[in-house]
Amino acid sequence: MAVEEFLKQCQQSGDAAYAAFRSLLERLEDPKSRVDARVFLSDLYSRVGSSDDCFNKYHFRIQDIYLEQYEGYRGRKKLTMMVIPSIFVPEDWSFTFYEGLNRHPDSIFKDKTVAELGCGNGWITIAIAEKWLPEKVYGLDINPRAVKISWINLYMNAFDEKGQPIYDIEKKTLLDRVEFYESDLLSYCRERDIQLERIVGCIPQILNPNPEAMSKLITENASEEFLHSLSNYCALQGFVEDQFGLGLIARAVEEGISVIKPAGIMIFNMGGRPGQAVCKRLFERRGFRVTRIWQTKVLQAGDTDISALVEIEKNSPHRFEFFMGLSGDQPICARSAWAYGKAGGRISHGLSVYSCQLRQPKQIKVIFEFLKSGFQEISSSLDLSFEDDLVADEKISFLAYLASTLKENSYFPYEPPAGCKNFRNQIARFMKTYHHIPLTSDNVVIFPSRTVAIENVLRLFSPRLAIVDENLTRNLPRQWLTSLAVEAAETSLSEDVVTVIDAPRHSDLMVELIKKLKPQVVVTGIAHFESVTSSAFVQLLDATREIGSRLFLDISDHFDLSSLPGTNGVLKYLSGAPLPSHAAILCGLVKNQVYSDLEVAFVISEDEAILKALSKTVEVLEGDTSLISQYYYGCLFHELLAFQLTDRRPPLERSEESKSVEVIGFSSSAISVLNNAELSISADGNSLIHMDVDQWFLPMPSPVKAAIFESFARQNLIESEIDVTPSIMQFVRSNYGFPINSNTAFIYSDCLQALFSKLVLCCIHEGGTMCFPAGSNGNLVSAAKFLKANIVNIPTISEEGFKLTEKILNKALGTVKKPWVYISGPTINPTGLIYSNKEMEDILTACAKFGARVVIDTSFSGLEFDFEGWGGWNLEGFLSKLSSSGNPTCCVSLLGGMSLKLLSGALKFAFVALNQPLLIDTFHSFPGLSKPHSTEKYALKKLLALREQKGVMLDVVKEQIGVLETRTKRLKEALEKCGWDVLQPCAGVSMVAKPSFFDKTVKLSHSVKDTASGEKDATYEVKLNDTTIREAMAKATGLCINSGSWTGIPGYCRFTVALEESEFELALSCLAKFKSMVGN
Repeated sequence: MAVEEFLKQCQQSGDAAYAAFRSLLERLEDPKSRVDARVFLSDLYSRVGSSDDCFNKYHFRIQDIYLEQYEGYRGRKKLTMMVIPSIFVPEDWSFTFYEGLNRHPDSIFKDKTVAELGCGNGWITIAIAEKWLPEKVYGLDINPRAVKISWINLYMNAFDEKGQPIYDIEKKTLLDRVEFYESDLLSYCRERDIQLERIVGCIPQILNPNPEAMSKLITENASEEFLHSLSNYCALQGFVEDQFGLGLIARAVEEGISVIKPAGIMIFNMGGRPGQAVCKRLFERRGFRVTRIWQTKVLQAGDTDISALVEIEKNSPHRFEFFMGLSGDQPICARSAWAYGKAGGRISHGLSVYSCQLRQPKQIKVIFEFLKSGFQEISSSLDLSFEDDLVADEKISFLAYLASTLKENSYFPYEPPAGCKNFRNQIARFMKTYHHIPLTSDNVVIFPSRTVAIENVLRLFSPRLAIVDENLTRNLPRQWLTSLAVEAAETSLSEDVVTVIDAPRHSDLMVELIKKLKPQVVVTGIAHFESVTSSAFVQLLDATREIGSRLFLDISDHFDLSSLPGTNGVLKYLSGAPLPSHAAILCGLVKNQVYSDLEVAFVISEDEAILKALSKTVEVLEGDTSLISQYYYGCLFHELLAFQLTDRRPPLERSEESKSVEVIGFSSSAISVLNNAELSISADGNSLIHMDVDQWFLPMPSPVKAAIFESFARQNLIESEIDVTPSIMQFVRSNYGFPINSNTAFIYSDCLQALFSKLVLCCIHEGGTMCFPAGSNGNLVSAAKFLKANIVNIPTISEEGFKLTEKILNKALGTVKKPWVYISGPTINPTGLIYSNKEMEDILTACAKFGARVVIDTSFSGLEFDFEGWGGWNLEGFLSKLSSSGNPTCCVSLLGGMSLKLLSGALKFAFVALNQPLLIDTFHSFPGLSKPHSTEKYALKKLLALREQKGVMLDVVKEQIGVLETRTKRLKEALEKCGWDVLQPCAGVSMVAKPSFFDKTVKLSHSVKDTASGEKDATYEVKLNDTTIREAMAKATGLCINSGSWTGIPGYCRFTVALEESEFELALSCLAKFKSMVGN
């Protein structure tokens, strides 16, 4: 086609001009016609020049962009580029961006894989390839016409005016280095998994004043005005930065994180309209280190409508920054700029080029992969900006670990009460790697906090006299610290009185007290000036050994979570000598950089009996330690261990263990409970299926995962965001009608068992009697026994579903002194039956007659099946009437746990609501509670709000209730086939059944360690009854259940059904297997 004929076609319209150039591109792409097509472009340029007249008349313009003016430029002096009306025309904005790129060293793009976002007509993409010789540079634009014109410009500059290739010093042409593609930001690279080393972008930052215009389908045939607007305006992107017009850049940055290589750099041109601090924060909160490499002012394009920014200012406190002309230095807001521009004034704004690099690329990629897997709505809460690199390293590492865990796991796995196996193993490895102490995970027991560990130790031994470091007594029970029965403690054989004497943290003074007072237990730390050497520790070991006292040494203040830990005399001693049997090491972990109040503690011992007893004690009195807290510190230990190579030095020779000495044993109540209670079964390397634990192993809903992650991702949580009391008040009112007044106290813990243990202590303090109906939570009964409470078991009958009735209580409470009645409801654990509102009113009426204190445990409620006759509880009117009846001793306390209600395995949160001032005071005299961390409270508050909204969260709860109902029916069928008599549940996660094969025998295999000869096939016979069925079933099939000893109902075992799907199926097959073994 002749030049004149081509121009005639272009003159018709912009669309006609584009069609003509598209045909020309086809000729350029064909090697056979490429030379002629390139020569035609030269002739065309010679004919029309680069004037505005050409642009207006023929709807295109070809112009030269001179490059030698830019600092440090080496290479050809100019690029010849074409533009059409439907794409972005190079102007000050893009030239300033190129100036910023030139501020980088020449190595910035050399041999790198680069992408330019919003490439327009491709001039910057081509200039990068021309100057810096990258391996490959992708020019990406959402405008399909821009991509076609960019290819034409590439051919125009890759070949000379005669159509011959132009080679660079590496004998390559621009065609070897540059490619252009239609792409919504980085979608082209993401879909093809192209990993980039550099991402540059000059992206629009003003919201389109007509949002609907941006929702049109982007095609080559779209209007010129619409296609051109893509270069000037952006649509709402669903990011918090939308409020500043920066949503499109925010999306580009987050997409860039997924394809940028670890050492990659992103460079963006940022208009300063939102303010420099806002622009910088966009990158910093996503984990980037940011450098501003160039800054100037540019005039606002006359055709740019900033009315959308005026609207933002009207609806928010934010003010944009504009200037009057290029010389003004005082900023004006968008509204003033809009008015000034309408009046004919020229407005300008700042323009900066930012270079940014990820702090921890691997971890931040993991975090954003998690957010993009269905959790994008919480990205606005993410804040990875830190002034302190140590804080950044710690928090980002944990968030990556948490994101990976939440993404890859549908539920949190069962962990033994002694602590997560992996966490205990990491502590042991840290001790071995950094301090050369040969420990294993079996030498470590985890506690919720140091305070809890100390109180649990003292309750385990129940010493008549204990000496405790004055720095460690603050949260011990008030009665222990105010007792003056020191003389009685020396002579009395009673275990019921523990007297604690506090002592200064000075080894000489402590040793003197030990020798004079002869305590059974000593808990102390070591002063800083004595911590470097082991002499003070040796003194304490010798002094306690001489008098037969147990020593628990606290090293919390001297234990460094660091790759360069300081010298620690105690740990240095243990590298060369074993820990004597009468001594143990205690350490509270609070030295993290991010959450000063997030704590777990561990105890180290080399005495197997002590370790087993401590593990069972924490299970009885506390339940377990927060999984997420263990994960947090486990992540810190993991990072520290990743620094270290395997120690190639032989282990130090440890001296012979000193002879054991006679010391105080466990209290009689502890021995009884630890020997007889149904506590967790040790896996011993075998895989067990746990139908014996009150945990949620069904898939966690997305809102739960989102709330957990967001609680840690946030920074600077304010009090109102973590004040859960209003939410809990609303919850107990709407679900139970529990009356709340100015006297009501809500007390929180991360484990229900800990709160119940404190209530038992209040009962003991008042001289009361704990009354448990047959058919109660066996763990709570064990806790009451351990704490030496007076206990009465109230018999129940099968005809009533083993439920309490007014008649049963009238008969049982008549002879009980100061009764404290425990009731599980509305859903009863273990039976899964329900107390109706009327049944509960009758029960409370009976309790009131005898002035009983009532503890209603609602922790298993909230998962009631949909059946006729269940309408929930509303006890407010009845309880208010009861409280005004004049009986001062009668009161009702509400105990609750949120884990099951919110379908969360790891988010543990428990509360107790107390209404009587005297009881509240008594409860607070036992202060050693492990309290929920602020992150747990934030997540809980968010989930309760979602539940109240009756949206997705409530739908998921209903769906999971359906799963539980189906499971109970299937389990009932399976049990009945195997000869069990099943009590049909109607709520919750557990049910009970009675086997028909009691008194029969079953053959079991010994484990290797149980047999002296080590023969695996050695067998023995067991007669099945309440005492033996649990162990028999676990050994024979790997299925763990609770027996009648746990349920309190003779003959009836308990099964929980909230298992992972495959585990539930295995459990059903285990029942059949056990039945076949009994039959044989």
